[in-house]
Amino acid sequence: MTQNQFLSLSLFLLTFLTAGPLSRTLTDAAGGGNWAVLKPSIGISAMHMQLLNNDKVVIFDRTDFGRSNISLPNGKCRVDPNDTALTNDCTAHSVEYNVATNGIRALTVLTDVWCSSGALTPDGRLIQTGGFNDGDHVVRIFRPCSGCDWEEINSGLTNRRWYATNQILPDGRQIIIGGRRQFNYEFYPKTSATVAYNLPFLVETNDPQEENNLYPFVFLNTDGNLFIFANNRAILFDYLKDVVVKKYPQMPDGNPRSYPCTGSAVLLPLKLFQGNAAGGAEVLVCGGAPKGTYTSAKKGTFVGALNTCGRIKITDPNPQWVMENMPTARVMGDMVMLPNGNVLIINGGSAGSAGWEYGRNPVLNPVIYHPNNRAGSRFEGQNPSSIPRMYHSAAILLRDGRVLVGGSNPHIYYVFTNTLFPTELSLESFSPSYLDPGSANLRPNIISPVSQTKIGHKQRIVVRFTVPGMVNANLVSVTMVAPTFTTHSFAMNQRLLVLGGGTVSTVGMSTYEVGVVTPGSGILAPSGFYMLFVVHQEIPSQGIWVQIQ
Repeated sequence: MTQNQFLSLSLFLLTFLTAGPLSRTLTDAAGGGNWAVLKPSIGISAMHMQLLNNDKVVIFDRTDFGRSNISLPNGKCRVDPNDTALTNDCTAHSVEYNVATNGIRALTVLTDVWCSSGALTPDGRLIQTGGFNDGDHVVRIFRPCSGCDWEEINSGLTNRRWYATNQILPDGRQIIIGGRRQFNYEFYPKTSATVAYNLPFLVETNDPQEENNLYPFVFLNTDGNLFIFANNRAILFDYLKDVVVKKYPQMPDGNPRSYPCTGSAVLLPLKLFQGNAAGGAEVLVCGGAPKGTYTSAKKGTFVGALNTCGRIKITDPNPQWVMENMPTARVMGDMVMLPNGNVLIINGGSAGSAGWEYGRNPVLNPVIYHPNNRAGSRFEGQNPSSIPRMYHSAAILLRDGRVLVGGSNPHIYYVFTNTLFPTELSLESFSPSYLDPGSANLRPNIISPVSQTKIGHKQRIVVRFTVPGMVNANLVSVTMVAPTFTTHSFAMNQRLLVLGGGTVSTVGMSTYEVGVVTPGSGILAPSGFYMLFVVHQEIPSQGIWVQIQ
């Protein structure tokens, strides 16, 4: 018997043995995850985060907090007579975090980026939009290159954008939706028509007392329309025709899930076959706070957060919300798609709301949601952090499978003493249990394609990988995850695609190949950079960057 024949026989036997009751998945042996403090201080509080395709993370807070704890480069200073805290400021309010070196570089942003939004272009540039005061009409560009800094376009937006949401469209443009007292949307880059378009849904979901429709949850559906959730309900919106094509039922409990009664939301993994969507699209909305919580918090009464999640299949002809209970109530939580298709729910508190000083009872234990498990057994508790992450926190997925966690500043300025929740300048990483050393024997390592490979839509690619131990071919998948712009508990443009249709074959000692087809169009996966992973028995490889052109 040749070596390849022996490997093929072994692979067959292992597949046979693990296909029945003896199968063992990561869920059965979960270790609860591990925490590590990466930087005790990065000089600023991580209110906004975006991972770029050079494995660097752009982080920023706001320019009118007063002095930060990191100086601007080369003796630069920002002079702003309208700044509410400091008119001559020589400290930075944006930094670049280098994942590989754990290093920090101060960046120069001149206009106020507080509570702004952003998304990536197909070539990997961060387009960052809006903010407060002198920043509310500004478009800022950050390029993923060595030594690059912010470029600012002072009148880049038609309308003021503060607490808005950006969504990448199939043609590479961005739609910018809503914001405080902005019941409309616009596009970037601009065509010759620099106009904004009314969106009555944002008027209908605006609570006169609390708003509760800021930072709407927006997802690109598999039909090319936009799923837009605000307050406690959602629509399917055809932005090309400027019409609502479907109204979804109200969330059954009627409670708001948008800022300031802040919940979070994800588009669950899109399963593809031969590049096409297979099985429809589902949205999961978790946490938030009962109606009136923000008003109560302003009066000193901190109402308990919501412990429910709503899940809805947005592609169904008659979609309905299905409710589930989380182990712990949570407001201001972040939801992060992991490479294996599970959802990490992290950060936040169990009482109060978003806003200055209005959150209470930090939730230190994350949970992992397993969307493919049966209802009632989808939530799995994780080990706690020791650092409360309340208002103005953020979390994003890194290419090595860790989750970068930072931020928390419930104060108008930087406050470090004599307060319930001090301004938090640290960066942590949370390593899910799939990174435990005990899983090393199951962990794939991608050999080819190499990182930064360019691919097209509906293209067959062969992914070659190694696994130290025996491989169960039935439990191998290839996933693609879009890097997100995350702020205020929502990861804009978060998207995970499962590339189906591949058969695993043995090509050498501990070396395998799987052929898959990339997403069929920009509707399923807008052009741009994605992290590609091989997942084996729910254990992901380190990702590689691929660029869909």
